[in-house]
Amino acid sequence: MFQTFEASSSPDQGPPRLKALRDLMKRRDVDGFLVPRADAHQGEYVAPRDARLEWLTGFSGSAGFCAVLHDRAGIFIDGRYRVQVRAQVAEDFTPVHWPETQLAGWLNAHLPDGGIIGYDPWLHTAQEIRRLQKALDQATLKPLSNLVDQIWDDQPAPPAEPFAAHPLEHAGESHADKRARLAADLGAAAAILTLPDSIAWLLNIRGTDIERNPVPQAFAILFENGHVDLFAAPSKTRDIAAHLGPDVTVHDVDTFIDGVAALPGPVRIDPQSCPHLILRTLHAAGLDIIEKRDPCVLPKARKNTAEIAGAKAAHERDAVAMVRFLAWLDAEAPSGKLTEIDVVKALEGFRRDTNMLRDISFETISGAGPNGAIVHYRVTDDTNRKLDQDNLLLVDSGGQYVDGTTDITRTIAIGTPGDEHRQCYTHVLQGMIAISRIQFPTGVGGQHLDALARAPLWMVGMDYDHGTGHGVGSYLSVHEGPQNLSRRSQVAIEEGMILSNEPGYYREGAFGIRIENLIVARKATPIPGDDGRKMLSFETLTYVPFDRRLIDVNLLGNAERDWIDRYHADTVALLAGRLDQPTESWLRQACAPL
Repeated sequence: MFQTFEASSSPDQGPPRLKALRDLMKRRDVDGFLVPRADAHQGEYVAPRDARLEWLTGFSGSAGFCAVLHDRAGIFIDGRYRVQVRAQVAEDFTPVHWPETQLAGWLNAHLPDGGIIGYDPWLHTAQEIRRLQKALDQATLKPLSNLVDQIWDDQPAPPAEPFAAHPLEHAGESHADKRARLAADLGAAAAILTLPDSIAWLLNIRGTDIERNPVPQAFAILFENGHVDLFAAPSKTRDIAAHLGPDVTVHDVDTFIDGVAALPGPVRIDPQSCPHLILRTLHAAGLDIIEKRDPCVLPKARKNTAEIAGAKAAHERDAVAMVRFLAWLDAEAPSGKLTEIDVVKALEGFRRDTNMLRDISFETISGAGPNGAIVHYRVTDDTNRKLDQDNLLLVDSGGQYVDGTTDITRTIAIGTPGDEHRQCYTHVLQGMIAISRIQFPTGVGGQHLDALARAPLWMVGMDYDHGTGHGVGSYLSVHEGPQNLSRRSQVAIEEGMILSNEPGYYREGAFGIRIENLIVARKATPIPGDDGRKMLSFETLTYVPFDRRLIDVNLLGNAERDWIDRYHADTVALLAGRLDQPTESWLRQACAPL
């Protein structure tokens, strides 16, 4: 089904909802209440029932939170959303630049001495609450049942669709083997799992609880003998009993907290993802606690042979759809009639023509002209604009296929691009090429590599306010940790990790540029004369042409020109035989040597 484009909340709805929340705060004797964009599972994406931040404020970005006091309401957003938030929220909400301004410092500045801040202990992690309380001067934190839920009269019901088994041919390892492998190194009697993609990966199951991401909302406990207790609504597990087998016991989700309290110790939790309520429950039960990373996170990030093969197949299939779309766009854009929504619908249609698309992997970003400068722009009927002639169109999109998840961004010239467009685009492309070509020693983290993508922009006084790349799942979440290419990431890149490579540049009110391929870390080919140390490099998964009209060849070095020409030649070799003749002719022209 094609996505819809109506806004779920509007700025004028924010003030009365804010007043209702403040009235309830007075009755609960608290001076503030925290409204994160989070659910009890602490994943990045939330179901409509848990979209409390958007319902209250109108802000629809994928990260942020609101701190509501009686006299002010700060909405904390990072550099990706500073244009978007101003368009989506009423003046009653004050945008706060985060992480430059930390929540504790803001609360210390605006709360009275002895102030009490309410929070829902399901929606904040153990680490988050511990750090916040430590950083507060005089204020204290008070766990409460969620106040937003109490004023949200038409709050949607929780997701209830059944889970499905993920085929072994795509998973590459049985869930019995995964459970045994992780249990052998658990270091505790039991480990609590709350992240939906961890549970999906461990048990080789998928779900439809979160739109665009095939994850199951559930909780799980992995025991040191490899047994798993799975907690989910009964309607969700009816189709997977045979797949789970005798060593996975299913329980009603309503019994989860009782199950936590009854565990043998010690219990392993990940303080970065475990809800604070679980930590409080373990403390109340007198159990010993081991704080350590979710045991599924790193094994899930290291894709096995079957998962990498699936990713390649999915990207080839997706590239055919993208090339058909780009050829269509080149033919139709000169008419001046196309809108951003037309672009979104057409691209989704080409993906559905593959007959293998399960869903798009996130809401397609189709930003024409100044809308392209909004990093995570989502077109609605209210914001929809025609494609600006002699300007740029930024399209960031992806597909969910049973064998892999894709994510690709291309910036396209509509009409005749200006010199500034071409110069900025070429510097962004140079940064993407730098990541694509690099080889690096094992143990190097994303914060080291991030600077390579920014260097061509830094040299001309430019930058961008988002990370260079994120991890990507295997028919799972399009954003997957723990690996990232960003200045804050200290996680070492390991063989098999799939990441995005997507530098950008954004001129507010004018245009946006982003170019994105997915890449997978592999052992590097030895170089004659090297000192024998272990090295990694990136293999490109995405093969779709860049817009040659936007490349200023005079700014490129010889190695960069050769890389582009080789990339385009490989694109033709991979895709030409899978296209109709007119589209193949378009592709060959688009991939001609510089």
